[in-house]
Amino acid sequence: MPVNRPEPVRLGVLGCADIAWRRTLPAVLAEPRLRLVAVASRDGGRARRFADRFGAAPVTGYDRLLDRDDIDAVYVPLPAALLPRWVDAALATGRHVLAEKPLGRTGAEARELVVRATAGDLVLMENAAFQLHPQHEEARRLVAAGEIGPLRTVTSVFGISPLPPEDIRYRPELGGGALLDVGFYPLRTAQMFLGPELRVVGAHLHTGPSGVDIAGSALLAAPDGVAAAVSFGFGHAYRNAYELWGGDGRLVLERAFTPPPEHRPELSLHGPAGVRRRTLRPHHQFAALAADFAAAVTTRRDLRRHHDEVIGRAALAEAVRRHAGVEVR
Repeated sequence: MPVNRPEPVRLGVLGCADIAWRRTLPAVLAEPRLRLVAVASRDGGRARRFADRFGAAPVTGYDRLLDRDDIDAVYVPLPAALLPRWVDAALATGRHVLAEKPLGRTGAEARELVVRATAGDLVLMENAAFQLHPQHEEARRLVAAGEIGPLRTVTSVFGISPLPPEDIRYRPELGGGALLDVGFYPLRTAQMFLGPELRVVGAHLHTGPSGVDIAGSALLAAPDGVAAAVSFGFGHAYRNAYELWGGDGRLVLERAFTPPPEHRPELSLHGPAGVRRRTLRPHHQFAALAADFAAAVTTRRDLRRHHDEVIGRAALAEAVRRHAGVEVR
């Protein structure tokens, strides 16, 4: 299968998830280095609905899309339990892959996919679009500049209202659960500020009627003793935020993971002199994701740091489940 093509990169999609409809594919259409070619679903009608909206060819069946000879890269927005199989299948055909999170439910699962991609000189990227928003770089800059003193604790939360009963995130056979969905963001935030060598020192997961975790919390520790407390769940008043607590003050960021493109983020610094607020420019993080993936494919950018984060986050999620007494499959 051809993979080293001039721009634009010809993209196929395996799966018709809501995130693809609302966020990722509109950003793909706006990125000149990507060209959407085909959208596949196991349901032909669903594939046609997506294809009609986004100007692509509908394909019934994921294998049939991978059999096409006009696809250079694949976007895979499938449930957690199906992601590894189809990411691996796409890599096996020589395609670059942008995958929805989580790109591995365990560290070993994520590592196997990274090894496959590296061996084939292929781009493999997990959708962590939120990290591409410059609000986080500004938060890091302020901490490095000593605005809150030495960092002591990271607290991060992501909670959403209960989902409809039929939502796939309540289905254990599809890898559902709050930890792998909204819990992804607080775990990745802890990595972002405290580095890759985090360990889980305590965890609790609350299981719902369907058998998946619907809420949870974990305490993490970095080698230097700085701690991170993360919480997540499906039955909460909507909130996604983090707080960096230092020796001299605190930095708080609300709407940390899902800011709309027009949102002007506000970082608040709390210290002895009171509260100072910094309002930042809006940023379209899904447009940044599409651009980042296109650039990685066309330049073969070194993704080792990204891959280390992917594997580390998957290993953290695995450790959270073990500490909470939940079987890891």
